[in-house]
Amino acid sequence: MKKIFTVLLLSLVFICQPAYGLELKDAKVRGLVGETTTGYLAPVKSANQAVKDLVSSINSKRKQHYQGIAKKNNTPLQAVEQLAGKKAIAKTPAGQYVNDGRGWRKK
Repeated sequence: MKKIFTVLLLSLVFICQPAYGLELKDAKVRGLVGETTTGYLAPVKSANQAVKDLVSSINSKRKQHYQGIAKKNNTPLQAVEQLAGKKAIAKTPAGQYVNDGRGWRKK
């Protein structure tokens, strides 16, 4: 009985794992999120709350970083975002999604 309970508990942990915390790398590999020309992440398809939370968190941090760069270099934020978007798309490994303005595609 104890063995069955342990197996059920471990199965439940593995099944529920995505709901507790989604990592950026995992989300990209699974095709849930991708890079855009705006310098920010976006969900590739309709997203569950974990994906939405991940995108929001990462994009908030990116925006803060971009604002710091823009201020330091006396450059418009939009210029920094666009350059970051180009770089992020260029660095995206094959098999992950990017949106280069023509819709989502696997790189």
